[in-house]
Amino acid sequence: MGDPAVVVGVDIGTTSTKAVAFDTGGRQLASHSIGYPLEEPHPGWAEQDPDLIYEAVVGAIHAVVDELHRPIAGLSFSTAMHSLIGLDADGRPLTPSITWADSRASAQAERLRAAPSGLALHRRTGTPVHPMAPLPKLVWFAEQEPKLHERVAHWVGIKDLVLRRLAEALVTDHSVASATGLMDIHRLAWDGEALRVAGITEEQLPQLVPTTHVLPGLTAEAARATGLPADTPLVVGAGDGPLANLGLGAVQPGVVACSIGTSGAMRVMVERPSVDPLGGVFCYALTENRWVVGGAINNGGIVLQWANDALAPELGEHAEEELLDLAARAPVGSGGLIMLPYLLSERAPHWSALPRGAYVGLTHGHGRPHLVRAALEGVCQQLALVLSSVRAAGNEVREIRASGGFARSPLWRQILADALGLPVRFPAGHEGSSFGAALLGMQALGLIESIEVAADLVRIEETVRPDPASAATYAALLPLFSELYDALVPTFASLRRLAPSLPPEPPPTAAPQ
Repeated sequence: MGDPAVVVGVDIGTTSTKAVAFDTGGRQLASHSIGYPLEEPHPGWAEQDPDLIYEAVVGAIHAVVDELHRPIAGLSFSTAMHSLIGLDADGRPLTPSITWADSRASAQAERLRAAPSGLALHRRTGTPVHPMAPLPKLVWFAEQEPKLHERVAHWVGIKDLVLRRLAEALVTDHSVASATGLMDIHRLAWDGEALRVAGITEEQLPQLVPTTHVLPGLTAEAARATGLPADTPLVVGAGDGPLANLGLGAVQPGVVACSIGTSGAMRVMVERPSVDPLGGVFCYALTENRWVVGGAINNGGIVLQWANDALAPELGEHAEEELLDLAARAPVGSGGLIMLPYLLSERAPHWSALPRGAYVGLTHGHGRPHLVRAALEGVCQQLALVLSSVRAAGNEVREIRASGGFARSPLWRQILADALGLPVRFPAGHEGSSFGAALLGMQALGLIESIEVAADLVRIEETVRPDPASAATYAALLPLFSELYDALVPTFASLRRLAPSLPPEPPPTAAPQ
């Protein structure tokens, strides 16, 4: 018997593309990452140069090919969701890549969300009506850049553009399409009403294909750029969120994947698409019989970074450990201090660009330890609200698997388990989305029987169980945390109205990822 087959999972992320080679036993063999900037030319805008991203993709693949020195059975792709690029008839970009973090379409999203058809649109397409999504962005282009909107021959996402250049195919997968707000998730077809609202036609969008769709090979130019044979198959792949579940082995119903990086997310795999009655969750495809239901939050590790800059600047940059030591000095519940961590507005479960951060309950007795701990607790309480929405969509939750930079902190691990009231299991370091992409590629190429093997390939390194007393404290505080959002919405709206007449607010400490 020869060596096991190798598939390269290519994860096109918000700040870098990472190519990682795995064999069919789940072993990581080689890895390379290339970064690129996220530009903010105006407040609330977050865009990238698609040419730089394409160069990073081929460069990362070429580096892995050079490192491996063995045949590669195929490439399979993961991507950050919600990106939007306008192309001319020759496939050249007329716009930058407008990322999920871009909030220029806030007014359009709020108007669509408040319309009588807003919730129905969400439940039909699986995508919340929020400025992150391509649908409100398309409305923004129609209203603010009508001449450009008319010139665009095709509207695509970043992975669609990469695949067009690699293989000359204009396709998008059901997973990425389910995060556009333009596809009916129940019919797996472009949604006529959504297209009408966006002011575009079906002919301006890529062909819809399953995530396991295989493109037969590379163009001669792409083969040279990647160092691969021209007949190397390309598996179209999926969005990074659903693939992160797969990469964590969270493939069975009831197993929730939770991640806290700069932002955060919570997703559970289900067998049929559904959205809760209040529209608190998204529903994105992985395969025809595997979907993820959940929610993303804008404010994860960015909150700790803000605390470093605003509350303890004398500690210098990258002082996470000292900050966490400070937080550990405060009691569970931060002495009744609650922080709404909406520094970069918020997504799930309210899906509004209105909210801002707030400390509530501040007294003379609170010090820096309380302020920092309340920030960490606020992030975890927000994830607890997302978990409630996941359950409200009719999903059983029996296990949490967590990943992300926060997992390096024992304190943050424990706060998360206590806030969720469930044991949290931490897998040994797999490259989440790129491993998920590789596994999906292996199934598509017939190298493994099913993506179900993911559950067996992912080894659990540690399980953190909730402390009963701490969990009870957080459970008692969660309704207050939830009520504060509703109570402050009028204040958030007033602040937005006043904003043009106030001195400009400072820029964010960093763009969200």
